Amino acid sequence: MFIDEVKMKLVAGKGGDGCTSFRREKYVPMGGPDGGSGGKGGDIVFEVDQGLTTLIDLKFHKIMKADKGENGKGKNMRGKNALDIVIKVPPGTTIYDDDTGLVIADLIHDKDRVIAAHGGRGGRGNTAFATHEKPAPEFSELGEPGEIRYVKCELKVLADVGLVGMPSVGKSTLLSSVSSANPKIAAYHFTTLSPNLGVVTLKDRRTFILADLPGMIEGASEGVGLGTKFLKHASRTRILAHVIDMAGTEGRDPIKDYEIIRKEIVQYSDSLAKKREVIVANKCDMPSFKENLERFKKKYPDKEIFAISALTHEGLEPLLVYLRDILDEVKEEQIYQDDEYESAIVYRFKNERPYTITKEDGIWVLKGEEIEKLFKMTRFTEDEAVLRFGRKLKGMGIDDELERLGAKPGDEVQILDYIFEWKE
Repeated sequence: MFIDEVKMKLVAGKGGDGCTSFRREKYVPMGGPDGGSGGKGGDIVFEVDQGLTTLIDLKFHKIMKADKGENGKGKNMRGKNALDIVIKVPPGTTIYDDDTGLVIADLIHDKDRVIAAHGGRGGRGNTAFATHEKPAPEFSELGEPGEIRYVKCELKVLADVGLVGMPSVGKSTLLSSVSSANPKIAAYHFTTLSPNLGVVTLKDRRTFILADLPGMIEGASEGVGLGTKFLKHASRTRILAHVIDMAGTEGRDPIKDYEIIRKEIVQYSDSLAKKREVIVANKCDMPSFKENLERFKKKYPDKEIFAISALTHEGLEPLLVYLRDILDEVKEEQIYQDDEYESAIVYRFKNERPYTITKEDGIWVLKGEEIEKLFKMTRFTEDEAVLRFGRKLKGMGIDDELERLGAKPGDEVQILDYIFEWKE
């Protein structure tokens, strides 16, 4: 089964908790703190495996969860880092953030990899907080939560040449004639429901990859038929070989067929419309072929046209040699613009506050990534940890902002699902 799109929830591992511990030995009075830090939580990584051709292995893994880092221990023993989860994907897989629609990574080459969800760092043990003024801190940190992300994995097949055109124009027959691929061939529309790849080997031993892509119809760029399914795979190819039933055996006009497909390509993507195109005039062994070919050449005198019969193999060799020759001239293109990548988007401005304060039902509600992370990493069972949490909030300007907004001592303040009483 060919699966080319999968959505997943990724839960990276939480960092291990830091340890609050003191050195206790018979002849070592006041041994000092010796609590170790926790280990790092596991990352979730996507990596290209050249041997894969579909995302079917991910279809039944809707949630991927990495392990938590090991907690720190006494005697300054650091917790062990958790192992990363490595998800294998075929070349040509794009990883999107499903919430923003931005591209996390476009994985093309073998062993390409990206960390899609980062594991949390380990919480620091009390040894890490020892200072000259406070040589024996009685608190430590909890581990940082791992990232939680919703992603979409989308496969766009990697091929040098893509066969495009209306249904039943002979694309699958052509692929089976020039390679060892065995696509399904039948006398009805949309026989090809997913891309088929074949390796074409010429007499001089040169090779290239040819893709038979699902047929298109009018409205394909808006999702009619198999439209977008075809178009997203075509965007990865370097050359478009536009196969036309020049004999009109389906009762359609070859010129109108060509114009419909070109219109859909232009509407879908400018970069796809600008790809190098070769016209493959198929079914030269049928009546009406020559007449229609003359009309087509008159209408489009500048097009590169090859007359072939995929069924009888007539004209195939010159076509294949020409396609391989021009592949050396056509460079690989980046199919995504810089502003489509997550890494190119600036989420925060330098002077932007890292939190928001609103009042809901008489309660002051604090929200913000940094505040929530600090809250989750604070061990509220230790008095010194609570005092440090308060100092951190004050240092972020939250006390001043609450006072400016009219908060009074005794008012309730909420962070996540927890409510506190505010004191100046």
